[in-house]
Amino acid sequence: MNLNNDIKPKIFLVGMMGSGKSYWTKFLSKKLKTGGYDLDFLIESNEEKTIAEIFAEEGEEYFRKQESKILKWFKEKKSFVLGTGGGTPCYFDNMDWMNKNGLTIFIDPSISQLVERLIPEKAHRPLICNLSDEALFQFLTQKRLDRLASYQQAKIKLCGDEISEKQFLKIIKDYA
Repeated sequence: MNLNNDIKPKIFLVGMMGSGKSYWTKFLSKKLKTGGYDLDFLIESNEEKTIAEIFAEEGEEYFRKQESKILKWFKEKKSFVLGTGGGTPCYFDNMDWMNKNGLTIFIDPSISQLVERLIPEKAHRPLICNLSDEALFQFLTQKRLDRLASYQQAKIKLCGDEISEKQFLKIIKDYA
């Protein structure tokens, strides 16, 4: 990848839980030779608790405030790829802020793909840990619908077969 050294990419990946934000963060940060970060991991490190513990002990409102605060630390960074939490774009002015401070990419696989990826991870995800597989499908369908207006504000949207190395490399080329 021959990127101009003057280009300092700031990329925010948004989408539902299970959409592949963590995977694509690692892929893009390696290709761009820049830092790759997971917002949920940064929150856990800062709070010294898991996301599930934060939700249980402090509540979602507290979590969302910490999430927004840590997100905005990235204003000072020169180059990065950040995988955000599924709800990050939907609270406070986070989506508008990300659009003003970098390139936002909405990763949008099918609900069936999300369910397939999330079934083995349910125990670690506070919003879905107590759902049956059928209830998970309904939950994700509704949650995506609730969040879609925020997600669709992203500068780039990838869905279905568009979610590929080839497309991400094209985005990098076009962006750089």
